[in-house]
Amino acid sequence: MNLKLRLTILSFLQFAVWGAYLTSMGNYLGSVGLGSKIGLFYAMQGIVSIFMPALMGIIADRWIQAQKLLGICHFFAAVFLIAAGYYGMSAGSDVEFSKLFLLYSLSVMFYMPSIALSNSVAYTVLVNNNYDTIKAFPPIRTFGTIGFICAMLFVDFTGFQHSYSQFFVSGILGIVLFVYSFTLPKCPTNKSDEKKSFSDALGLKAFALFKDKKMAVFFIFSMLLGVSLQITNGYANPFITSFKDIPAFKDTWGANHANALISLSQVSETLCILLIPFFLKRFGIKKVMLMAMFAWVLRFGLFGLGNPGGGVWMFVLSMIVYGIAFDFFNVSGSLFVDKETDKSIRSSAQGVFMMMTNGFGATIGMLAAQGVVNHYVFSQTDPALQLEGWQTSWYIFAGYALIVTVLFAVIFKHKHDPNQLKEVNH
Repeated sequence: MNLKLRLTILSFLQFAVWGAYLTSMGNYLGSVGLGSKIGLFYAMQGIVSIFMPALMGIIADRWIQAQKLLGICHFFAAVFLIAAGYYGMSAGSDVEFSKLFLLYSLSVMFYMPSIALSNSVAYTVLVNNNYDTIKAFPPIRTFGTIGFICAMLFVDFTGFQHSYSQFFVSGILGIVLFVYSFTLPKCPTNKSDEKKSFSDALGLKAFALFKDKKMAVFFIFSMLLGVSLQITNGYANPFITSFKDIPAFKDTWGANHANALISLSQVSETLCILLIPFFLKRFGIKKVMLMAMFAWVLRFGLFGLGNPGGGVWMFVLSMIVYGIAFDFFNVSGSLFVDKETDKSIRSSAQGVFMMMTNGFGATIGMLAAQGVVNHYVFSQTDPALQLEGWQTSWYIFAGYALIVTVLFAVIFKHKHDPNQLKEVNH
């Protein structure tokens, strides 16, 4: 089978596993009385991302081939998520937070590092076969988003977005990917006879990247922007669905099919990923990151302004800018880290980037967002007042993103060299 096709299937399955529940889990939690805990579930993805991607990256660099470790991670993630679905099915409306949260947490503990590992596998295989990652990777990654969309739409139109069944869908896809990972080309570990220091042996060399002022600033802003990453995943669906409680919007398509409306975000992603090679080469990492940051301002602000009726165009526009917000940050950032690091610490460096963005950033972001939403939204019982609370919350998130954008523009220094991106990182 064609090498790029094999990596494309990997990318499709990697994100289909996540798409099955990431945007709809908040609806299920609300339906079983755990609406005020939504932030904790999404924050847990961040908490485990603080240490698991870096740890797994070290293991992949030193001891277990990355494609095998990727499969192992998906096996455990799938088993625990299927267990969470089974518990939800057994408990019905009497779901206990502690039990569901434990099973879910164990699942994401193994899923989150698989994102960085799948990137590392793709980069390693491409480089070993003399492909330019800047050109070859974005089209492959596009199919990850297509996988995410397919899983989202399947969960929406089967009626699973309010149900524990979304966990079963994700778990089954995870088992398929577990098997598939072991068919991928080998990603050699970096075994060497030379004497290494304790930190080198553990793969902690990647953290030395923080000694480089440019990389340190980049990682810190990656964390600050990572604050925004999971907010709409956790709250967009419950927010849009809440319009069903307002008589004027009760029968609108958007209010009744929030997941399908949100899937436009992922459609935008697929298109924006393909623009990355051009934008990175033309404008450089700083301007591309600034575009991403300003897109987050629009993403949140348009949610605050729009509605699923006459204002649905603002929701649609918010979904369109999400592609720039997410991809120009996540994918471009990942490629930037890959180009700036030695191949011996490639997996570890991706783990550090993941730790800063989906780890510290997303954890802080979701816990803060939960505090904001619980204060302005869930403290109210009247649907109209809840809606006002949602709008206030989105404006607060937009304001934060704007402050980060201005600071990044002033502080991050990077001289763009268009020729550097033509090189293949051997």
